[in-house]
Amino acid sequence: MHYVIVGNGVAGITAAFTLREREATARITVISGETDYFFSRTALMYTFMDRMSPRDLEPYERKVYDRKKIERLRDWVVDLDANSRTLRLKSGTSLNYDRLLLATGSVPNSARWPGMDAVREGLAHFVSWQDLEECERLTASSRSAVIVGGGLIGVELAECLSFHGVKVTFLIRDPWYWPVALGGEEAEMITAHLRQHGIDVRLNESISEVKCSAEGRVSAIRTESGQEIACDFLGVCIGVHPAIDWLRQVSTPPRLGRGIQVTPAFETSLPDAWSAGDCAEIRLQDGSALVEQIWYSAKRQGELAAHAMLGDTVAYRPPIFYNSSKFLEIEFTTVGRVMNAPKGCVDFYRRIPGKQASIRILEHAGAVVGFNMLGARWDNGRLEQWIYERRPLRYVIEHLRQAQFDVEFGRLDLSTITA
Repeated sequence: MHYVIVGNGVAGITAAFTLREREATARITVISGETDYFFSRTALMYTFMDRMSPRDLEPYERKVYDRKKIERLRDWVVDLDANSRTLRLKSGTSLNYDRLLLATGSVPNSARWPGMDAVREGLAHFVSWQDLEECERLTASSRSAVIVGGGLIGVELAECLSFHGVKVTFLIRDPWYWPVALGGEEAEMITAHLRQHGIDVRLNESISEVKCSAEGRVSAIRTESGQEIACDFLGVCIGVHPAIDWLRQVSTPPRLGRGIQVTPAFETSLPDAWSAGDCAEIRLQDGSALVEQIWYSAKRQGELAAHAMLGDTVAYRPPIFYNSSKFLEIEFTTVGRVMNAPKGCVDFYRRIPGKQASIRILEHAGAVVGFNMLGARWDNGRLEQWIYERRPLRYVIEHLRQAQFDVEFGRLDLSTITA
């Protein structure tokens, strides 16, 4: 039996290791053109800011792959023929498989502003390893940057460039920063924090034109409000989409929508082919379609897809949503449904006095459904437990201290938080 996995991100590598736990003698091959070894994509910024070496981003020792007999191919797949179960690689070689997993992840969204066609230098994203290398190369010759996109990737790139002494203007087209995840009060606190660190945050602003020098280097942008901002680095951080465009040109493409369409068992429309992670569009049992572009979900999907490839019965149900990050020094934990909560929710928000910290808890029909916690580290497992147990808001507030993490990271004074 030959298992082939296209993509060495968290979904692909988790699947490979899960397969090996059950298949002691099967051949397992992982193909990726991005890197030789799996790395933690969420930590790219720490390498950019010289806090971690590139090797530090690899969660596993390199000898683990040999010990587990996981073959690695540094190449790109350019064709898929499901009839002959053959993959053709960019290097010109071909590879046969018995069972295939497509775990190609996400790629950054691009934009087509006027003037972009003339740009040859100074444009960057911040998603892949190649993006990191390009950002590092450009930073050495950059004095001022414009970052477009009000999400986590944008704020990470802004922090990295600011760390290296580049003047940063951060354009956000919405009335406040990241409205799909943060309420206005939290966004105001984060915006003030970014400005305190010298990042010029401009709300309700977007690009209308990109200008470049005679050599093709980005030189300025013009905004919709008519302002011109000089820059030699343009960071486009306007989200990601499933990396599936290459599949539209292959001999036997799987059924595609927003992503590679799969059943709750991660089965594609092709025989003996599955898909998991950011690139998968899961058709759930209630008929809805789900694309989860988050590290924790990709890891879980990779594990379950491997079980499906092994013949186990699998029916994916999305877990309670969870994410954590930092806005420079401000910790962020979100669990459950917050900005997309049902109508009629009780929205409980409190700012912690004297701190850049706040809590937001949503209750619907007598049970908590979501948390946004800023300024400290919180135990997402405990917050998820309260959602599963349908605890009421009053109970959660009375027991909130139980969800604060280890005191060495600092604990908030919650004495003023009452129901």
